[in-house]
Amino acid sequence: MSEGLSLELATEAAEHTHHRAATRHDRLSIAEAVLLSIVTLVAAWSGYAAAKWSTESRLHLAHASAHRTAASRAFQQSLSLRTWDASSFNAWFTAYLSGDRDAARVAEKRFRPQYHVAFEAWLATHPFTNPHAPPGPQNMPEYRPTGQTRARVLDAAGDAEFAAGEHAGKVGDDYIRTTVVLASVLFLVGISGHFPRGVRIGLVILGAGLLIVATVAILQLPVPA
Repeated sequence: MSEGLSLELATEAAEHTHHRAATRHDRLSIAEAVLLSIVTLVAAWSGYAAAKWSTESRLHLAHASAHRTAASRAFQQSLSLRTWDASSFNAWFTAYLSGDRDAARVAEKRFRPQYHVAFEAWLATHPFTNPHAPPGPQNMPEYRPTGQTRARVLDAAGDAEFAAGEHAGKVGDDYIRTTVVLASVLFLVGISGHFPRGVRIGLVILGAGLLIVATVAILQLPVPA
C-alpha cells in the first residue's frame, strides 16, 4: 500500500508541475499575443500618419512652387510696365526740355493712368526748382506698377507654403522612425517563440519597453488633418 500511495503522489506532483508549466506558457503566449495586437494597431496608425504627412508635405511644396511661379510672372509684368513708363517719361522729358509743348502733351497722354498719378505727384514737388525733389515719378510712393504688390504677396505665400511643407515632411519622417521602432517590436516578439522561456520573457519585456517609447513619441507628434 505504501508503494502504491507513493507512486500516486509522485504522479499527482508531476501532473501538477506540468500543469503549472503549461499555465505559465499560456500566460506568456497571451502576453505575446496582446503585445503583438497592440503593436500592430499602433504601427498601422503610425504608418498611416506618416503617409498622410508625406502627402501634406508634397501638397504644400507644390503650392509653394505654384505661388513662386505666379510671383515671378507678376514681377516680370511689373518690370515690363516700369520699362514702358520709363520710355514714356523719357519722351515727355525730351519734349519738355526742347520746349515742344505739343510733343510733351502727346507724350503725357501715353502715360498709363496709374503712372499718371505718380507723375502728377512728382510735378507737385517742383522737380525743376526743388533740389530735394525725387529724381522721377517712379521714385514717388504713389508709383505702384501692376504686379509689384501681387509679386510680394505671392512670394510671401510661397515662403509660408514652403515652411509648412518642410514642417509636414519633418513630422512624416518622425512618424516613419516610430514605425521602424514598432516594426522591430513585431520582429522581436515574432521570434521569441523560438527561444527558451527566459529569453522569451526578456524579448517580451524589451518589446513592451520599445512600444512604450514609440507610443510616447507618437503622442508628442501632431495628428494628421
